[in-house]
Amino acid sequence: MADLMDLQPTLLAVAHGTRDPAGPATVRALLDRVRALRPWLRVAEAYAEIAEPSLETAVRGLDGPVVAVPLLLARGYHALIDIPGRAERLHPGLVTSRPLGPDGMLTTAMIDRLAAGLAGGEPLRRTDAVVLGAAGSSDPAGVADVRAAARMLSRRLGRPVPYGFVAAEGPVLAEVVERRRRAGAGRVLVASYLLAPGLFHRRIEAAGADAVSAPIGAHDAVARLVLRRFEEARQRLGGVVPAARLS
Repeated sequence: MADLMDLQPTLLAVAHGTRDPAGPATVRALLDRVRALRPWLRVAEAYAEIAEPSLETAVRGLDGPVVAVPLLLARGYHALIDIPGRAERLHPGLVTSRPLGPDGMLTTAMIDRLAAGLAGGEPLRRTDAVVLGAAGSSDPAGVADVRAAARMLSRRLGRPVPYGFVAAEGPVLAEVVERRRRAGAGRVLVASYLLAPGLFHRRIEAAGADAVSAPIGAHDAVARLVLRRFEEARQRLGGVVPAARLS
């Protein structure tokens, strides 16, 4: 085990960060699931802003090859510019993966969270409307990723799934919810397209839906996705012993 850990690059998971202590707690629970799937892999935690340890603190504490995995659900400034730029300046040779989303594994987790949020675990009704609720992005690529996530969820649920934002220009979540209600939906349910609790999730909860799912959080499908992004980026390091096949 020790030899394997010496040969493997470190997985540096970089979340956005929030002042809500439930946010880092959720990230740590997710990383515990990653460690359970790959016990010989070093997994470190960092945040792009607000929470500790900061990205700089975490990177300075690492030796050897490192793969940074942004725990973000869409492309945007943090995923494409901020995290790679800061991390790679501090640790030459470090590589950064693409963000987690959009991906069918996130869709699986969202469906599970949506089902868990319904009273008594009842199934979706034919008259229910589902809306994907996201923070949003000023980057067109990030908006496209949210749109793709909504399409994936729509295909899996077999019904239209529009999307709305709570922290960026674009479709306003509260307005999307109200439009679905006026169109005759029996209930309007919001699938939270956020990784962890915090300000943005509270805004989603305040958008007027009949029910809001919990953030995607510490789900086994997300843990496997973190490892998939790690493996994709690890190939760019070169000279590192291949890791075991994903479960």
